[in-house]
Amino acid sequence: MSNPTRTTYTPATLLAGDFPVVKDGVTIAAGQILTAGAVLGKVTASGEYKLSASAAGDGSQTPEVILDEAVDTTSSAKPAPVMLTGEVFGSALILGAGHTLATVKTALRPLSLFVR
Repeated sequence: MSNPTRTTYTPATLLAGDFPVVKDGVTIAAGQILTAGAVLGKVTASGEYKLSASAAGDGSQTPEVILDEAVDTTSSAKPAPVMLTGEVFGSALILGAGHTLATVKTALRPLSLFVR
């Protein structure tokens, strides 16, 4: 009889409450390595998402969604799941240049993404 395979479960540390979570798939722009919790903005011209930086002038300066799983787009744009609504821990968010937890919290609240 062989030994059973053991696996461990690590719960997501991104979710902070029981507000309904709505997810969707989007295209992540090429040239990025992002981890879950990255705050993304949408590039107006392409409709692709990238890490939101406050000084960007392509539309992505406005935080819109939170990346739900890590993604590597160094070679090409790829699809990835994002959170459209929910409660998240601020300490788990990855912020782009120029953003603070306060600015991201203000931008995401009207979208029903609540930062705790």
